[in-house]
Amino acid sequence: MPSWLPDWSAVPATLAGFWAEYHLCTLSTLDRYGAPHAVPVGAMLDVEQECAWIITRGTSQKIRNLRTDPRLTVTQVDRARWASLVGTGEVREDAASIERACELYAARYRPPSASPTRVAVRITVARVRGSAQVLPGAATAP
Repeated sequence: MPSWLPDWSAVPATLAGFWAEYHLCTLSTLDRYGAPHAVPVGAMLDVEQECAWIITRGTSQKIRNLRTDPRLTVTQVDRARWASLVGTGEVREDAASIERACELYAARYRPPSASPTRVAVRITVARVRGSAQVLPGAATAP
């Protein structure tokens, strides 16, 4: 499968375009037993800050999982096109991070409703895996 190691100065246009389209994603984290925990989320690629973001409630299971083990994968699928962001998530509670993530969420999906327990998860992307339609010409993952 094609794989891309982030070079944020040269993000493939097909990858950036795919992550700008309206698609829900699946966030996979590891629960306290090491089992996968997969939930639907809205996720946003942030080329400017060289990361990706999600927003959620600070009391959610995904946040508890990330506080224990930050490894994650965020995947989106549209028919035969797909891409997975593989990396780690850092739970952010500061106003600037939440505002940035909400701004990107509103641009991709819709303005988020108010939430007093909202947090942002800043995703450091270690690798992107995807279909050839999203990562044409990318190297094949080992």
